[in-house]
Amino acid sequence: MTPAARLEAADDDRHRLVGDLDFGSARAVHAAGLSVIARSRAGARLVVDCAGLTRADSAALAVMLDWLAAARRAGRALTFERLPESLVATARISEVDELLVRGVA
Repeated sequence: MTPAARLEAADDDRHRLVGDLDFGSARAVHAAGLSVIARSRAGARLVVDCAGLTRADSAALAVMLDWLAAARRAGRALTFERLPESLVATARISEVDELLVRGVA
């Protein structure tokens, strides 16, 4: 069994998503990301490395899109690196793949 997803700090502005980000772990990971955004310094350029995701469903997409909206409201830049192709494909179906790949500046 793969562990539920978690958001790990690499440094102040870089974080890693690790594990299965699905309906079971979305609420906790979502809250962790919002906390990171809220605590970040003004003008921060936040990066989330997604290479450690072992599974990401539509709940993962919802979490990440909400983080982008929260970052924009807070005046922070947020980008995702090494997104799983399955997640990009899900975003493409919803026509939000460009936003997910581009992030917010």
